[in-house]
Amino acid sequence: MEGFFAQAIVYILAAIICVPIAKKLGMGSVLGYLIAGIVIGPYLLGFLSEGEDIMHKAEFGVVMMLFLIGLELEPKNLWKMRNLILRVGLSQVLVTAILVFGIGLLLGFSWQVALAVGLSMALSSTAIVLQSLKEKNQMGSPSGKLSFGVLLMQDIAVIPILAVLPLLVVAGTELNAAEAGNHGLISDLPGWAQTLFIFGAIALVVLLGRYAFGPLLNLVSKTKLRELFTASALLIVVGIALLMQVVGLSPALGTFLAGVILANSPYRHALESDLDPFKGLLLGLFFMAVGATINFSLIADNSTVIISATLGIIFLKTLILLIIGKTKKLPLSDNLSFAVGLSQVGEFSFVTYAFALQLGILDGELSDFLMAITALSMTVTPLLLVLLDKVILPRMQTVDKTDREMDSIEEKHKVILLGFSHFGSTLGRFLRANGVEATVLDYNPDQVDFLRKMGFKVYFGDGTRQDLLHAAGAEEASVLVSAIKDTETNAKLVELCKEHFPHLKVLVRARNRYDAYELMEMGVTNIYREHLDTSIRMGEDVLKMLGFRAHTIHRLAQNFREYDESALNILVNYKNNQKEYISKVKSEIEMQEAMLSGEMARKFSMNDHAWDSETIKKSVNREERQT
Repeated sequence: MEGFFAQAIVYILAAIICVPIAKKLGMGSVLGYLIAGIVIGPYLLGFLSEGEDIMHKAEFGVVMMLFLIGLELEPKNLWKMRNLILRVGLSQVLVTAILVFGIGLLLGFSWQVALAVGLSMALSSTAIVLQSLKEKNQMGSPSGKLSFGVLLMQDIAVIPILAVLPLLVVAGTELNAAEAGNHGLISDLPGWAQTLFIFGAIALVVLLGRYAFGPLLNLVSKTKLRELFTASALLIVVGIALLMQVVGLSPALGTFLAGVILANSPYRHALESDLDPFKGLLLGLFFMAVGATINFSLIADNSTVIISATLGIIFLKTLILLIIGKTKKLPLSDNLSFAVGLSQVGEFSFVTYAFALQLGILDGELSDFLMAITALSMTVTPLLLVLLDKVILPRMQTVDKTDREMDSIEEKHKVILLGFSHFGSTLGRFLRANGVEATVLDYNPDQVDFLRKMGFKVYFGDGTRQDLLHAAGAEEASVLVSAIKDTETNAKLVELCKEHFPHLKVLVRARNRYDAYELMEMGVTNIYREHLDTSIRMGEDVLKMLGFRAHTIHRLAQNFREYDESALNILVNYKNNQKEYISKVKSEIEMQEAMLSGEMARKFSMNDHAWDSETIKKSVNREERQT
């Protein structure tokens, strides 16, 4: 389909149709974008012609993402992560590259070709892995931290990989200029000169980031025009991308380095907030481009070779990563997520293939094969992750946990507490400190064993099972508290209590107001959002530090909490209508602020000095010293 606007409509419609369906089926947005690309690509519906350089158009999404990743990585934080980056990340890159190199030699490739392929296939997809981790809220998990360390090492490794490839030409591979599809300024230079040019270009980016971008942003920020600042941020990203492309290097690599350099800049957060909306949209375009570039004709003609190679590289990388995860003592479920998540070949490999083709290390046919394998692996991995999350891990957890029999519960109390991690243990300690014992259940056997060593009486068991709640004394208990953060588990628990233990007063933890809405629609009235009280308490302390009376602020905080809870009961009716919801949120906020201002206008604080005056405090201290 010709024309910018026509193609834009095709891309947007495909995304709007496919991504929500994929999300609804629990597959994640990445797989939705990939499927959308396959559907509109030249090998299925044919909305995009085969001759279009789709990947070249979509590369900017990865460029933007790498710049924002760089902004989040201050050099001092990189230094703190050096053990994770070097020990875990470098191990994965080296071991994978060496094994693929060896396989390449066994298949009869020259050592130059085998090394180029090995280095390229050692890389994983930063875009796919980080997007999946963020959607699952697993960035802070042990597997998420390991994944980030490996990806960071891979991104850094692109620099020496691009520097090494020209040296392979010097080592004996003839430059095949006829097949070079993307010349840079350095393409006609000797290999050693190209390597020097690469390091020179990187040094230029570093110098620009340190001495040029700061003054530019400072100058623009004085205009007080946000759109001009956004334009300047885009100028930095596009300018560096163009500079790297002109010299035949990876634009994403250059912007990543610039982001790291600007991480210490006072404009870091402004850059992040201005560019983040572009990143999400452009990354979606990139994933669609990957799906559209899968050459099904080539795969059909060479199905055995390409499918075997794709599954082979996924299996090899999974095995290597499983071993690495095992050495880091990851639990099996986390280790599988870590290994499968990073098992694909990444987007940077498209860059290294193109550079190797430009240098004449790879020929056109082999480059097409490698690109098909890479694109196919990037499409298969999200499917494997869905299979892992929806089928394999639940069964593994069931087997692992049901292998250990549910504990027999020896005592029964008026309160049953489900979940005893940080949230639940704090609640349990507060109750016990005030003379209230609770029957505590937790479904994590490692957590139960750990807590027992610390002296807590915790029973192992699945609180969503009727027989276990019965054994815990649900018939005689008055209150059931769920400190579990998973919304689906809480929903199941609420339904169970409604049906079998309707007399129980059920109190449920919710991560945010959206989880609270789901519970409210199920009829739950006692909902406790994780961060509400903490946020209000911090606000109280801020106002006290500014000189407000303590008792005044305590009363106003109580009023604010009541107003917010009341607003929640109103807003739940509009949660599926964004326009109405935003309008109601605005009106509720205005009303809350007006009511609180009215409270302050009543000048309660005039008499609140009696609660926290320095005179009374000194008097109390004096009496204590005398006694």
